[in-house]
Amino acid sequence: MIRIRPLTDLRNKFSEISRIVHDQNEPVFLTKNGHGDMVVMSLEVYEEMQIEKKIFETLKVSSKEAANSDERFDFDDVSKEMREKLIGMLRDKNVAISN
Repeated sequence: MIRIRPLTDLRNKFSEISRIVHDQNEPVFLTKNGHGDMVVMSLEVYEEMQIEKKIFETLKVSSKEAANSDERFDFDDVSKEMREKLIGMLRDKNVAISN
């Protein structure tokens, strides 16, 4: 459900807006003089959006590169290489790894 509130609610009902963005993981759209002005969201939702944006941008670049090249990679080979890199990174950070 889209939440639209007047900008003054940010000052007058901050606790309520904070509860909405954290408990319901939904942004709150704030208006000023009846027009959209800003969006308030939890840091967790913002970080997820940034990760998704980076993934999308990377896929867009990769798609353009693939369109301009005849080189193709085997999925199993790439998966194995990526898995090995990820395991190496996790070991470097002393993260327990289970199979």
